[in-house]
Amino acid sequence: MTAKTVATAAGSPRSPQVTTSQSHLDQRCIDTIRTLAMDAVQKANSGHPGTPMALAPVAYTLWQRFLRFDCSNPSWMNRDRFVLSNGHASMLLYALLHLAQVHDGARGAPAVTLEDIKQFRQLGSRCPGHPEYHHTAGVEMTTGPLGQGCGASVGMAIARRWLAAQFNQPGESLFDYNIYVFCSDGDVMEGVASEAASLAGHLRLANLCWVYDNNHITIEGDTALAFTEDVAARFRAYGWAVSHIHDANDTGALAQAFERFHATDDQPTLIIVDSHIAYGAPHKQDTAAAHGEPLGADEVKLAKRAYGWPEDAQFLVPEGVYQHFRTGIGERGRRLAAEWDRQLAAYRDRYPALAAQLDAIHQGHLPDGWDQELPQFEPDPKGLATRESSGRVLNCLARRYPWLIGGAADLGGSTKTPLLGAGDFEPGEIGRNLHFGIREHAMGATLNGMALSGLRGFGATFLIFSDYMKASMRLAALMSLPVIYVFTHDSIGLGEDGPTHQPVEQLIGLRAIPGLITLRPADANEAVEAWRVVAASRRPAALILTRQGVPTLDRQRYAAASGVARGGYILAEAPGGRPDVILIATGSELAPCLTAQDALASDAIAARVVSLPSWELFDAQDQAYREQVLPAAIKARVSVEAGSTRGWERYVGAEGAAIGLHEFGASAPAKELMKHFGFTPETIAAAAKAQVAKWKTT
Repeated sequence: MTAKTVATAAGSPRSPQVTTSQSHLDQRCIDTIRTLAMDAVQKANSGHPGTPMALAPVAYTLWQRFLRFDCSNPSWMNRDRFVLSNGHASMLLYALLHLAQVHDGARGAPAVTLEDIKQFRQLGSRCPGHPEYHHTAGVEMTTGPLGQGCGASVGMAIARRWLAAQFNQPGESLFDYNIYVFCSDGDVMEGVASEAASLAGHLRLANLCWVYDNNHITIEGDTALAFTEDVAARFRAYGWAVSHIHDANDTGALAQAFERFHATDDQPTLIIVDSHIAYGAPHKQDTAAAHGEPLGADEVKLAKRAYGWPEDAQFLVPEGVYQHFRTGIGERGRRLAAEWDRQLAAYRDRYPALAAQLDAIHQGHLPDGWDQELPQFEPDPKGLATRESSGRVLNCLARRYPWLIGGAADLGGSTKTPLLGAGDFEPGEIGRNLHFGIREHAMGATLNGMALSGLRGFGATFLIFSDYMKASMRLAALMSLPVIYVFTHDSIGLGEDGPTHQPVEQLIGLRAIPGLITLRPADANEAVEAWRVVAASRRPAALILTRQGVPTLDRQRYAAASGVARGGYILAEAPGGRPDVILIATGSELAPCLTAQDALASDAIAARVVSLPSWELFDAQDQAYREQVLPAAIKARVSVEAGSTRGWERYVGAEGAAIGLHEFGASAPAKELMKHFGFTPETIAAAAKAQVAKWKTT
C-alpha cells in the first residue's frame, strides 16, 4: 500500500502532477470525463462520482490509444471487450460512450446523448445506475455486484481463445481481440474474482488484462480496516503478470503497462494503478464520502477550479473534444473493422462452412439439424437416473452443436456432463470440456462471459451447490443469456450423503429468479424434451436431475413427453376425462403418483396425473391450456415434490395438499428416506382420498 497525497486547498497544484507528455487536448478530454461524471451524479443527487474522477486518465489512455473498438458498430465480432466490473463507476463508461460517439445501430441513434447523461439514474434513461447489457449500446455486460465482471471476463477470454482455435486459419486471423477489465478494491476482495483469477492463471489466458484501481477506499472507509494483503503477490501466485503504476495520472506509464500486456503471451495481466478517489476535490478526495454520494454543489465547483474548468459550467464538452476522440478511437476502430470485414468476405469464399457457423454464433441461431440425433428411450421399469439420460442426450446434441461447450465444478463424472471425444480446454489444448475445479461461483460467472461472446456454455454441479453461484445466475437472467445449468443430485433421493448435500429450498429459490427456466424431468424421455427446450431457448435454463434411477415410462400408455415444452401436461387421464382428484408432480415423484392413480382406481376414485416439470413454461401458456390441464372446477388436488412446498399453493390451491419437505433430510439409503418422508404411493393415495372427501363435504 502506498501513501497518498491529497490536494488540500482549492486552486492548489495538482497532486500528483500531470506528466508533461500529456497534450493540452488530452488533458481536456480527461477532465471532460471527470466533470460529466460529477455533474451527472450531482444532478441525480445519487451515484458514485469518485472513481470516474480517479480513473478518467486510465480509461482515456486505454480507449484513445489501445482499444480496438468500432464506435459505429459496437457489436463488431473482433472488438476488444471493455468490462467495468466496478459498475458503481458507471458514469465513467457513459462519458466514454458519449464522447467517443458510439452508435446504437438497433435504434439508429447515439448510444448515449448528453441528454441521457443529464437523466442519469432516472426512469427510462440510457444511463441507469449500473451498466446494463442490452439497454445501452457499447455496454458489454451488466455489472454492479462486485466481482461479477471479473468472473465473466474469464469466460470472454476462454471464448476468444476457443473461437481463434476453431476459426482462424493460416493467414486468416479472424479472432485476436483482448479483454480489458476495470476492477476495484471490492472486486478483488470478492470470492468470485479470486476463483476466476485462479482459473485464468491456470489456463494462461494471455488475452486478459485486469486494471485494479488501488484507491484504498470503500464505503466504510480506508481498506486497511479489512484488507491488508499483498494483492500483487497473490496474483503472481495465481500465475499472472503484474505491473504497478504509482500514479493514475501518468498516462505514459499507463501506456507502457498496456504495451507490456500486449507483449505477454503466456499469462494474464494485472495492472495495479494507485489512484485518488474524487481526484481534485479538495475536501472529498481520498475519503469514503466520495464513494456513493454526490460531492455537493460547492465541492463540485472547487474540483472544477482545481482542474482549471469553468466553475459554473455544467455538462460542458469543450470544443475539440469530440473531434479528438473521433480521430483517435473513432478512426482506428473504423479502419480495423473495415479491414476485418474485407478479410471476412474473403474468408467466406474460402471457408463457407466455417463462415456459416460464425454467422449462426453471431446471430444466436442453432446449427442446422441440431436435434437430428436426439434419442428416444424404450420403456423400462428399472429405468435410468435422469442425470444419466441427460448425459446421453447432451452428447447427442453436442455432436450437432459445435459451439456447445462446458464442464463441471470437479463433478463431471457425477453429473454425466463430459463430452466424449471432444478434448479438454487446457493450456496447450483447445477442446470443449472445461474443468472449472471446485469453483462454482467462478463457473457461473465464466459461463456468462462465454454466452456474451456467442458460445453456448453449460456448467454442472450438484443442486445443493447452486447456492454458491446464485449471484451469477441472477445476472444471466437479468441479461437474458442462454446459459445452461445442469444440477444433479436433486433431492433426498441422493441418499447417504445426508442433509448437507440434500436440497430442500434450492429449487423454489431458482424458480423465484425472474427469467430463469427450471426443468425437472421425470424420466429419460422427459430429459430429451427438456434438453430440446433448453437448446432452443434464448433464456438461461436449469435442468434439475436425479441421482437415483427412475422408470422410463411407456409412452404408448401415457402421453408423449413432448408436453414438456408447455411446462406441464396431462400424463395419465382419469377414466372418461372426469377426474375426482388431480395429482401433480415433478421429477422422481411422478412415478409413485402413477402407482397411486392405479390404487385410487381400485377404490373407485378417478385421478388425473399431471407432469409439471417447468412452472415457468406452464405459466406462460394461455389460460385455455392451463384450464384444460388444471380445471378450476376440480378443487381436490395433491402436489408431490421432494423439496420445499412453498409455491405449490398456486397449483393446488390454498386448501389443496402439498406433499413435500418442511425440514432438512437425513443420512440413509434413498428408498428408506423416500418412505420416511412420505413420498410413497400409499401416502399420495391417502392424501388424494382426504382431498376428495374434503371437497365432497364442502
